[in-house]
Amino acid sequence: MLSGWSHWKVQPPDRPLSPAEWKKLKESLGNPHRFDFQMMLALFNSGGDLDIAKSLMTFVAMETGTLSYELLLRYLTLCVNGGHDAEVFDVYDIMRGSFPSLDTGASSLFIKSFSRTPRWREALSILHEVKKVFTPSPRNYGDVIAGAMLHGDKTTAWALYDEMLGQRLNPHQETWDALFKGVMKSEEDKGKEAEGMSESEHQEKLLEILLYMRNNQIYPQVSLASSIKTWFESLPGQKWTGHWTSPTPKGVCRCCGSELESIQLTAEEYQQLKDRVTTDVIQGKDVFNKTTPEELEKFRAFVKRKPAFDVVIDGLNVAGISKDRSKLSETLLAVVSELERQGLTMLVLGRKHMLQPSKSWDRLNMNLIQRKAYCFFTENISEDDPFLLYAALHSGNHCQFVSRDLMRDHKACLSDEATRRLFFKWQRGHQLVVDGYLAASGSVRFLSIPSYDTIVQTSANSWHFPYDDTEDRSTHEVPQRWLCLTKKHEHTHS
Repeated sequence: MLSGWSHWKVQPPDRPLSPAEWKKLKESLGNPHRFDFQMMLALFNSGGDLDIAKSLMTFVAMETGTLSYELLLRYLTLCVNGGHDAEVFDVYDIMRGSFPSLDTGASSLFIKSFSRTPRWREALSILHEVKKVFTPSPRNYGDVIAGAMLHGDKTTAWALYDEMLGQRLNPHQETWDALFKGVMKSEEDKGKEAEGMSESEHQEKLLEILLYMRNNQIYPQVSLASSIKTWFESLPGQKWTGHWTSPTPKGVCRCCGSELESIQLTAEEYQQLKDRVTTDVIQGKDVFNKTTPEELEKFRAFVKRKPAFDVVIDGLNVAGISKDRSKLSETLLAVVSELERQGLTMLVLGRKHMLQPSKSWDRLNMNLIQRKAYCFFTENISEDDPFLLYAALHSGNHCQFVSRDLMRDHKACLSDEATRRLFFKWQRGHQLVVDGYLAASGSVRFLSIPSYDTIVQTSANSWHFPYDDTEDRSTHEVPQRWLCLTKKHEHTHS
């Protein structure tokens, strides 16, 4: 990490040392430069004992008469990570007294530590100080929100949450978790509740989080899904029950039997999306950084002359499935051949350099591809997505596309929320992803697109949450497991 230190591996002692012993250890290592800093780092990395670190601080203070900001920051990190909050308060007093201001690293550590203690309101004032200089991170906000909820101050927690959204920051799932878990803790809190936020306002805000997840296609992780389930089931007088389940291939919840939303866009939605994408993305300002109006015009004329496509393939992206650079054209040919076998009309989008015979782009393979599919090769600097979107949306609602990309950046060009939601829904329902490719046999498998939409959804008496039960889900894969929450109807006897 630091130059000149690579030749020796610092072994921290296994017990606190006296200043004399530290001096001896330092000398035995040849009085290295930045000994204290490096030793603190080693203690931190080995999950070191607080008392050993403390004895090192005492030695440095006695030897040099001062503690550097950098060393204090390292020590602070060790204290915060080890949960030694009382010690953190002492470091806070030292740093406040010795330095005119704190950097982001120190501020964030103090916010984290103070938030989980009865001194949590001080974390709030550190956060306000930070705001004068830069925008705090979602983590900073999340720590103070969790602290406020933990200590029964919902009003402050929600005010900070709204402020964070106002800054266009994306909340961490742990923050949502803290808000869902923050049910009134004790009787004395009940008294406080009167002057703060009512339970129904709190419920209202939590339901808004669920809609935020829906609108931003976010899947809760297992821990958050459990907190949501517990919260629903604890709502007084509402009789919710939750179950972990999965839908049938046709999109019926195996638990409550209700039908999940279809992935298909209605004709109106499709038209709306097509118009907006044409205006915002394809004719938008951002496209011509990477392609020319002439090239796009040429492409439009090309698409007009051809029959509607069933599938549009991002050639370069799909070829890249193969880790072997010499197999690019072979991989693309395998995908095209599989879709041809299914009787589909295809458009392959490529770059001009793919037509120059090379080890990666075999001429024979490229000729075969051009026989099996319509092809359009853009300039080598072009951006493929606008072409892909135009061709797919122009062909109609049945047209799918093959790419490993998620086109996140086009979301930014779409001017309104509603269109962004439609765009992602269209993407979820039309993106074919190659799931398996066996180079030896040339066989290709695609992930099947479910007929139902994988998104947080609700009806009068139910909520359904697709949740993440895996750490390594790829961005284009959707979760298979769902949480089903249903509410019992009250039967009134006349």
